[in-house]
Amino acid sequence: MKKMPIKPKPLSGHEGPAVEPKLEIDREGNILPSAYDWRPPEFKEEDEEEKREGREPERDDSERSAKRKGPDDEKDRIAADFKDLKKELEKQVGLNQSFDVVFREMVFGGHKTGIFYYNGFAKDTVLTMILDRMSAAEIGHRTLDGDLSESPVAHTVQSGEGQDAVQFFMDAIIPHIQVKETDKLSEVIDNVSMGASGFFFEGSTTAIVVDAKSFPVRSTEEPDLERVVRGARDGFVETLLTNVTLVRRRIRDPKLKLEMLRAGRRTHTDICMAYIDDICDAELVEAIRDKIQQVDVDGLPLAEKQLEEAIIGKSWNPYPMVRYSERPDIVSVHLLEGHVAVFVDTSPSVIILPTTFFHHVQHAEEYRQTPTVGTYLRWVRFIGIAASIFLLPLWFLLVTSPELKPAGLEFIGPQKNGRLPLLAQFLIAELGIDLMRMAAVHTPTPLATAMGLVAAILVGDVAVKSGLFVNEVILYLAIAAVGTFATPSYELSLANRLTRLVLLVAAAVFKVPGVVIGFTVWLLYLASRRSYNAPYMWPFIPFNFKALNEILVRRPFLTGKTRMSLTRTQDSTRQPKV
Repeated sequence: MKKMPIKPKPLSGHEGPAVEPKLEIDREGNILPSAYDWRPPEFKEEDEEEKREGREPERDDSERSAKRKGPDDEKDRIAADFKDLKKELEKQVGLNQSFDVVFREMVFGGHKTGIFYYNGFAKDTVLTMILDRMSAAEIGHRTLDGDLSESPVAHTVQSGEGQDAVQFFMDAIIPHIQVKETDKLSEVIDNVSMGASGFFFEGSTTAIVVDAKSFPVRSTEEPDLERVVRGARDGFVETLLTNVTLVRRRIRDPKLKLEMLRAGRRTHTDICMAYIDDICDAELVEAIRDKIQQVDVDGLPLAEKQLEEAIIGKSWNPYPMVRYSERPDIVSVHLLEGHVAVFVDTSPSVIILPTTFFHHVQHAEEYRQTPTVGTYLRWVRFIGIAASIFLLPLWFLLVTSPELKPAGLEFIGPQKNGRLPLLAQFLIAELGIDLMRMAAVHTPTPLATAMGLVAAILVGDVAVKSGLFVNEVILYLAIAAVGTFATPSYELSLANRLTRLVLLVAAAVFKVPGVVIGFTVWLLYLASRRSYNAPYMWPFIPFNFKALNEILVRRPFLTGKTRMSLTRTQDSTRQPKV
């Protein structure tokens, strides 16, 4: 057994009382380790002798623990006395103040144990089974008097105060698959706040964390925004573990990596970054990881939307720079393409990065049908999206400038004028549709049909009969609205609606130059946007014929031999070339 210095001895060559080294402190108040470099001469001689023999100098655990413990380390230490421990819990988590914070003291095998948990997270069945087994525990001569350090079980914490009892419960008593030990109080608090339960043992500075939690979870039903006629009916929910499991079920590749991160000083929101290691670009993964780690906010109660704005940057850009999906099959397809998926706890929507404009105009229904039918559905959708942006400005331009009408289209335009100018009719009708859309969201389901009848019959029909609106305004506005609703991405449909209003006003004020300049500015603006170094209008700008052909035509599955170059994948081969 190696000797341990009790207190510093006088340095050789010095006379007089012992001189203890002075502490050196940096500007932030942290103690620098230089003061602890001093050791008595006989210990230095032993270290030098061990170095000459080719061995690393050994130090006892007590000497290591005495090395350096700053104020934060002392505060993070688990108190061996339950009175001190409960005082610290009262200070940090509001024990005896918040009704759902529980510290239950019990005796198992003659050893006083404290169970720390949040009442709403505790899984009763699992904890009851653990408590039943702990109640039958016997701590006698074969445990505490034996040498448990020779056990083949590897422990995270070694030679801590009261460690024998902790090791016994850890190895033989607690029957659960997700158990770990720690000597840091902050780690226990973090895990308990996520739903785990902490077990403290009086006289021990080590705790056991049991991940036995139960969250309020709804069923994995099909998401409303991404419905398909045929296909999987499961969708993401608000629980992170359930969501990543749905993806893991579809991609059983061991190269699928799920990195856990956290953001929010108060909410401590769990964030999972998913990617396939040998496909995804390592620089893309590193960039997204750094962005998430640099998020320094109070919290992310609105989950994925606030995280998106935090990692994308400050911008008034109405167009979505990321794609959201609530379908695990869609996320799995993008992972195989080399994208990164970001899961945020408490949110059923998953962020897919990087994305372009054309990622938002594709739908899973196109891939659930034959290539011919899928291509037809895709072009119908493209026409609807184009109509939602350009139909109203072009019609308004032809009506207000009759000389622009091509031969054979002289019938375009209202037969009689309404009491309101055409521009005012369009703007009022646009605002009315948005108002009805918001009302439909807040209207209870049994009343939704009645609200639709009121909007269609009373408002629309009466407005036309009274002469405030003309029939063609309602007709073309309805076609544009249908195109908006046919847009797969809800975020893209809202951005397109704003673009339509801007082009409509430009056509009313500046006529043909206004429409041409407005369209050009819109296209150049989107072409200048980038989503994590990916051009937003790719493969149209910059032009890539092969990739653009895959977007315009729904090709058969086996014809796709390589992945798109957008994500710069490490492995671009989808399937062997014949």
